[in-house]
Amino acid sequence: MLKIGEFSKLSRISIRMLRHYDEAGILKPQSVDTVTGYRFYGEQQLLHACKIQTLRQMGFGAMPLVRF
Repeated sequence: MLKIGEFSKLSRISIRMLRHYDEAGILKPQSVDTVTGYRFYGEQQLLHACKIQTLRQMGFGAMPLVRF
């Protein structure tokens, strides 16, 4: 599993946007530490992040991505 900072660098999605995507239900972390609240992402989620980035570059807003 990847910490949010590592996932951010690999996916080229800012930590702020990853938190936003989590709250919006677009890209939920694989697990969240119950004590610290720290988010952890799986390597397989990088493909999903790439798809989100592609759709954003095509002009889709965040809310239509929830249906994705």
